[in-house]
This record gives sequence, C-alpha cells and structure tokens, in this order.
Amino acid sequence: MSFNPTKFDYVKHRKIYFAITIALVIISILLLSFRGLNLGIDFTQGTRVEISSTNQIKEADVRSVIEDAGIDAAEIDGIQFAQGGKLANVTFVGEFSQDQISEMKQTIEAKYKKEPSISTVSAQVGQEIARNAIYAVLLASLGIVIYVSFRFQPLYGIATVLALLHDALMIIAFFSLFQIEVNLYFIAAVLTIIGYSVNDTIVTFDRVRENLGLAEKGGRKVSFDELAHIVNESIQQTIIRSINTVITVIMTAAALYIFGSEAIRGFSLALLVGLIMGMYSSIFIAAQLWLVMKGRTLGRTKRAS
Repeated sequence: MSFNPTKFDYVKHRKIYFAITIALVIISILLLSFRGLNLGIDFTQGTRVEISSTNQIKEADVRSVIEDAGIDAAEIDGIQFAQGGKLANVTFVGEFSQDQISEMKQTIEAKYKKEPSISTVSAQVGQEIARNAIYAVLLASLGIVIYVSFRFQPLYGIATVLALLHDALMIIAFFSLFQIEVNLYFIAAVLTIIGYSVNDTIVTFDRVRENLGLAEKGGRKVSFDELAHIVNESIQQTIIRSINTVITVIMTAAALYIFGSEAIRGFSLALLVGLIMGMYSSIFIAAQLWLVMKGRTLGRTKRAS
C-alpha cells in the first residue's frame, strides 16, 4: 500500500502528533536543564584572533606565533581554517589585556605581513549578547502574532507562534544533545528558521481561510467535523508545495554544510535541523492546534445560542 501525501488524513491522527510533540518538548527541556548548552565566546568571555595570509597557514605555525607573542598555546580553545587555509580563526577562552592584544598584533603582522583582526568579549558583554538574542526571538514572535492576527485572526497567530517556539526549541535541544558550540551564527540560523516556518505555515493557513470562507458563504456556520475536513483538505492541497520547497532548501543547506567552511558549519547544521522540524510543525502541529482552538470556540458559540 503506497503512501499518497495528497490523500492522507492528517487531522485524524492529530492526538498522536500532539503526544509525540509533547514528549519531544519534555525531553528537550530535560536536556537543557541537565546538559545545558556549549556556549561559545560570543556568550561567555574570550578572544577571537583572525589571521590572514597570502599563503596557506599551518596549525603548527599558528601555535608557534602565539607562543612568540607571549601567550601560552595551551590557552587556545580552537583553530578553524577557511579560504583554502589562508585564513585562520583562533579562539581563546580568556579575555586579553590591551598589552597582550598589542603584542599579538605586532608578532602576527611581522610573521604574515598582514594585520590580524582581534576581538575580545568580556563576561558582561557576553551576558548582554545572550540577553539581546532572547529579546530578538521574543520580539520576532510578538511581531508574528501581531502580523498574523491582523492578516488572519488571533487564533492563527497563536498557533503559528507555538509551532515556531517548538521549532526553535528542537534546534536548541539538538545542539544541547551533541554539545555543539552555540554562537552568533546559531542565533542567525534560529531567526532564519522562524522566518521560513512562518512563510510555510501561512501558506497552509491561507488555504484554510479560503476554504473556510467558501464553506461559510451566506452566513452558514460549520460544525467541528466540517472544520476538520477543511483543515485536512487544505493541508492536502499545500503538502506537495511544502515538501518540494523544504527539499530544495535542505539541499542548499546540506551543500553549505558539506562544502562550507568550518566557521559556518554550526549555522548550516542548525538550518538543517530547523528545516526538518519546521516542515513537521507546519504539517502536523500548527493547523491541528488551530483546529482544536477553533473547535472550542464553536462549542462555546453553540452553548451560548
């Protein structure tokens, strides 16, 4: 028996999707509580030194020049190479003093004939960046609720944001599970996924609104079963478009992960996880949540009349 996505009854099994989603959310919260996140220097404190050269840079040379600048190479947290090995990104856990930065600039410039880029993040700045990242996600969510409520109805906005928060939580939990470094690229990826998932969810909701408008033509009120049929039909009508879109974007993100530099590998991975979870929430969570909330308003209307 073959699976046909345009014929499958998505609404019928909504309780199973909700149970799976709740289980995933609980596991994610437990992961974050007990395992935490591997925060990069963008959110803690540390120093990043970017060394560029006309020739390929060797790791042994990098460690040697760091030692020459008076810094113990053991303090190096990681070295990532890009641009065919002509760019080295060296990170340190500790914060450098101005004298150390000045000495390092002179030593590296003398070695590679190019001035390095050195940036430090103090613990206070790291906390401020983390706080601003949380504000960015919350403000984005609030803006989405207002926009979707204005364009559709508040229930559409609430369902959309709950699905988006689920997507963001799944990405964060994945990074917690495998202790992948969380940096500013990660925040960019989460915000990108939020924007992508909103677009995907709104396409389905647009079709729900259109089909519901036809069913309620002439002031007719629909029952819950009719509403469920409308939601299921709307998902069936948009499912092929959603699958094709997400597969195309996943291929792009996968190419970026495989062929991109080490510095943006976390960004690419966050995109891949977010795209898969975003497609799941758009098809199995957002519209089903709206159906349940809308169904309760139908029940209240019936009792009031």
